[in-house]
Amino acid sequence: MRGKAILLAFAIAFATTSLMAQVPVRTPIPADMYCSGLVTRQAPPRDTVLITGEGSDIKLTFQEGDYVYINKGEGQGVHVGDEFSIIRPVDDPTRTPWFNQEFSIMHAIGTLWEDEGRVKVVVVHPNTSIAQVENSCEYLQRGDVALPFAQRPAPPLKPEDKFDRFAPTSGKAKAMVVFGKHFQQTYGSDDVVYVNLGSAQGVKVGDYFRVFRYTGPQNEFAYQTRRMAFDVFGYGAVSKNYKWDNVPREVLGEGIVVRTSENASSVIITFSLREVYAGDYVELE
Repeated sequence: MRGKAILLAFAIAFATTSLMAQVPVRTPIPADMYCSGLVTRQAPPRDTVLITGEGSDIKLTFQEGDYVYINKGEGQGVHVGDEFSIIRPVDDPTRTPWFNQEFSIMHAIGTLWEDEGRVKVVVVHPNTSIAQVENSCEYLQRGDVALPFAQRPAPPLKPEDKFDRFAPTSGKAKAMVVFGKHFQQTYGSDDVVYVNLGSAQGVKVGDYFRVFRYTGPQNEFAYQTRRMAFDVFGYGAVSKNYKWDNVPREVLGEGIVVRTSENASSVIITFSLREVYAGDYVELE
């Protein structure tokens, strides 16, 4: 009887292990990996660019399926089948700060090079090439920079049910959500944000950042009244002057690093309890 019990326990353990082995590992989708963009102070080479494209007499931009022309051809080593990533430097069009010191931090970490898409060469001429847009994140336009396409391995994602909204401080490096893709002010799950920690500070692809917010800081976000949580008349009062450093922080969500430069990281928010603002804080988990 004891032998049967042992065999049964072994069979259950084996079946459980087999089921666990069959659960696929979740990773960011290709659009997340290849449309994330990167903030860097090291400008990429700009010698290969889009000249224009098919139908340019009536078109200013190009999308998936369109044919575009590149300023290099057979004489410069381009071959049929070569693929290029198309990128473009972009700036915040509003020039309105959302939190204190936002633009000075943005300047310190570098320029956002936005991923616009991927093209594949179909015809090669002596000094120019024709390529088809295989994928477009945004629109492509004249003057966009073309870099040889490189694979970006997708890191594994953590289960969302492991998220801890009351997680204590990790004790690891802290930084900020400086801004995000399209220069929005609020972000949520699946959005891309850029934080001011990178490879020089030990951050690597696959690392997780926890996003959190302090209550009652001296410098609030642009839309808020200063010290809204404590000092606004008519919303109650406390006898002690509480500040950000003696009130529990609010954990908002977490995100995974998909790209790094020397002093910045591109982070996909994988889970959020509520909106994340530019100016919120992050820490390595």
